Amino acid sequence: MGGRTNTGLKGKVVGVLMGGMSVERDISIESGKAILRALRQRGYNALPVKVGPDLPWRLRKLKVEVVFNALHGKFGEDGAVQGLLEILRIPYTGSGVLSSALGMDKISSKKHFEHAGLPVPPWCVIRKGEGRPLIPFGFPVVVKPFAEGSSIGVTILRTRTGLHAALKRAWAYDDEAIVEKYIPGKEVTVGILEGRAIGAMEVIPKGDYVSFTVKYTPGLEEFIVPAPLSRPLYRRVLALGERAFEALGCEGYSRVDLRVDPRGRPYVLEVNTLPGMTSLSYLPKIAEWRGISYEELVERILATARLKIRTRKEVRNG
Repeated sequence: MGGRTNTGLKGKVVGVLMGGMSVERDISIESGKAILRALRQRGYNALPVKVGPDLPWRLRKLKVEVVFNALHGKFGEDGAVQGLLEILRIPYTGSGVLSSALGMDKISSKKHFEHAGLPVPPWCVIRKGEGRPLIPFGFPVVVKPFAEGSSIGVTILRTRTGLHAALKRAWAYDDEAIVEKYIPGKEVTVGILEGRAIGAMEVIPKGDYVSFTVKYTPGLEEFIVPAPLSRPLYRRVLALGERAFEALGCEGYSRVDLRVDPRGRPYVLEVNTLPGMTSLSYLPKIAEWRGISYEELVERILATARLKIRTRKEVRNG
């Protein structure tokens, strides 16, 4: 599968944002290092940019002209750094301010999915400090923070026993927790590149679910690509991935997570607007199956970098 590359970017200073201030900092550093190596192998003038409160100063000091955003989690994936880059007028990879915020906010994203007619598991919100939690559907359920990634703070409960502890775990990250009906069956993830689905992969964890530890420990997951689904169901899963991507107004690339129940009914869970790019990450595995090397994947993502908000001057100039 061929793709367009922007050879003009090889004359620019590319800053790879990594690290950051979220609980996914270490994973971001691993993604950033891998991206940096790939860009340099392809001949780009790529520099590492460790992200902290002094980020504007670092970007100016290094004379960064375009950003490859390898951040994960809060402040990097939620629209915060995207807004800063818009103000600094530095083109960047990934989705814009609003789409990034929607992708990180599980409450808002689920509402957008439902508005777009996408199938989602039954869900509700439990706020910190509420009385006895009312869950309007049966167990088992999944309890998760409303704005974290990499399965951080997630608990699966087969019965109501342990619900309070699971909520406290989720509330440690946010004041609101999502409680979602657990969908038995297959964990399927769809890779999106340049706005199109490039493949779907089944992820089989060695455990109850794809936890943070499982995701980032070699040997604790099995990957089947393409996902072993009937041809019509596989096409539907790809289409749902693209529709979820479009429902949030995403750009460039993403990864969409779904569950497919034993009756072959798919449910959209979430869109990862800045999916991991480590050696264990899902999107590079899907791309590799499609015949796209890691280096090509990184270069094609970089080629989509742009500013999403136009200034008054830019509008006047067309």
